[in-house]
Amino acid sequence: MAVTPADWVAGPQQGHWTYNHYAALPEDGQHYEIVEGVLYMTPAPSIIHQRAVQKLFKRLSSYVEDADLGEVFIAPVDVELAPNAVVQPDIIVVLKANLEKITPTRIIGSPDLVVEVSSPRTVGYDRRIKQDAYARASIQEYWIADPAAQTVEVLQLEGGEYYSLGVFSGPMPLSSRIVPTIKEVQTEQFFA
Repeated sequence: MAVTPADWVAGPQQGHWTYNHYAALPEDGQHYEIVEGVLYMTPAPSIIHQRAVQKLFKRLSSYVEDADLGEVFIAPVDVELAPNAVVQPDIIVVLKANLEKITPTRIIGSPDLVVEVSSPRTVGYDRRIKQDAYARASIQEYWIADPAAQTVEVLQLEGGEYYSLGVFSGPMPLSSRIVPTIKEVQTEQFFA
């Protein structure tokens, strides 16, 4: 199953969903996100996806939290980018200067870095809809990890648009402006 607009869910018209509508949804075992006021249902992650998320989280948190740069979160955590945009990135980095965005129920505002572990079922959603939402929210860095290819593409926001710093793989050191402590870390270590 791919990511689809959840037109069958009772609530406001598509295009008019807000965080308050989203927060009022009954627990039905599904995973929802809102982008531009449209409620989307996303498929349950695969085991391969979850393993990759865990490995990336473990490695990234060691370079952020151990270096006292900020905090790292793993989905599911609600991120309210705007009243009509609520997402749950696979991994979220909030640097110390922005820790006030973290509330007991969600992160309100733009994290400094988000990571999505992409799959064939979510790649279009991750590269179009979510990427555009992240750019509108001014998230400075967006990583798209591909566990099958064991690559990480690092996208940097400049002038309201993302530009690729490269697709990193194998022994190539991963490049990040947000997490400078990883400058010598080989990409393959994020999947090990």
